[in-house]
Amino acid sequence: MLAKVGSCGLMGLGGFHVDVEVDVSSGMPCMEIVGLADTAVKESRERVRSALKNAGFAYPASRIIINLAPADLRKEGPIYDLPIAVGILAASGQVPFSGRRDTVFLGELSLDGEIRGVHGVLPMLIDARSRGMRRAVVPEENAGEAAYIEGLQILPVRNLSELASYMRGEKEMVYCQPGKFAARRESSGDIDFKYIKGQDAAKRAMEIAVAGSHNIFLIGPPGSGKTMLARAVPTIMPLLTFAEALEVTKVHSVSGELRGGIVTERPFRSPHHTASTASLIGGGAKARPGEVSLAHQGVLFLDELPEFRREALEALRQPLEDGFVTVSRVNARVEYPARFMLVASMNPCPCGYYGDPSGKCRCTPGQIRRYLSQRISGPLLNRVDLHVEVARPLYEDLISAREGEPSSAVRNRVEQAREIQRERYQKAGILVNSQLRGGMFDEFCKLDAACELLLSSAFQSLNLSARAYRRILMVARTIADLAGSGEIREEHVAEAVQYRSLDRKYWGGEV
Repeated sequence: MLAKVGSCGLMGLGGFHVDVEVDVSSGMPCMEIVGLADTAVKESRERVRSALKNAGFAYPASRIIINLAPADLRKEGPIYDLPIAVGILAASGQVPFSGRRDTVFLGELSLDGEIRGVHGVLPMLIDARSRGMRRAVVPEENAGEAAYIEGLQILPVRNLSELASYMRGEKEMVYCQPGKFAARRESSGDIDFKYIKGQDAAKRAMEIAVAGSHNIFLIGPPGSGKTMLARAVPTIMPLLTFAEALEVTKVHSVSGELRGGIVTERPFRSPHHTASTASLIGGGAKARPGEVSLAHQGVLFLDELPEFRREALEALRQPLEDGFVTVSRVNARVEYPARFMLVASMNPCPCGYYGDPSGKCRCTPGQIRRYLSQRISGPLLNRVDLHVEVARPLYEDLISAREGEPSSAVRNRVEQAREIQRERYQKAGILVNSQLRGGMFDEFCKLDAACELLLSSAFQSLNLSARAYRRILMVARTIADLAGSGEIREEHVAEAVQYRSLDRKYWGGEV
């Protein structure tokens, strides 16, 4: 007897439909799985056999052939355990199954018949819904994320016995209630801006960076507060929208980092400097997403930037420019979103005290140049919009009882600036100033004569590139938005230019 059970496959962040065809016929007892299945899928034979027996079902002493169609796409992971088991039960007549084409089954089986959660449920079910599927049977563990897919009935199941009761009509099916999305503010571990003493200029730069989703580079001696400033960024970030939350959740679901439900906070990723290129950008044998994709719609913080491998840092250039990363392997070529805000910090020299008023630095000019240039290339630096020098706070600031401006006040200004940008770019297909491209600069970043003169002078004196010129315009546009100005003014351009002046001090030959 033949049974066909609907399921799904995953390639990158895209799903595809899989038909699990099970044929139970007379012959020498065996189970064969065909259809370009990987090792984890082929191991389903033993899991399914034990799960059926331990759940109280009869395992057919027959020849069982299982085909995963389409046969030219590779099937990976344990997600086919459940549809294979359902197919065997249906083909052997142990449960009624009409072979309806509007239902998909996903889940891994334990040896006692329990149904375990799997990775990538959200993108697979989004694809299933687009193909006209009306319901999905998923592990109870995955019900939290699946419930947010509109137009798809989600039936969570805990074990094979419960699923059989549903299929026989012995138990009424209880579908998940649609998920209600509520974005969250910062987590309790984040640092409020009001607790950062001094550093008014650096906090202003952080506000500008978040308002326009610009990349920012912090350089200063040890103990100046670079890491604290970076870790305070989540407290001034705007809330995730539902569309953004779905994008982020898809990436985290595929990577296996989702812990039930849906992502409600903007990601903040801080990989260690020993991270490999594959872990940072994505890759591995199965082309999994890396840190740049896990930071999508959030922050990627690289502390002690020169300590990272140069090849890993150079690989950042494409996602910083394009907002996505392409991972190519022998058996896969996938594209992951990577539109994140980069926050990087570093010391200005090997000892860390170059330019510090204490005069502790004893590094030679050659040592400083090598330290800065060996790991951090000009093209990478050029893709960072704001370069900020962070000086050590004064003693008077540290002992002052006066609290600084709280993160909530800064966040309100950031959200107002983001709203201005959303309205401005409704027809342009972008959301924030950092996404401006090509002819958009002529339309949205018009300058008067005074601004043109100032920018021309800065272009010549700082020896700026065309990319640096455009990034100054982006930052000036954001500063104008924070000021509530519809036009870019001279003071906005002047402030934007100062965030490129460190190019010359540290990389332009003055040391």
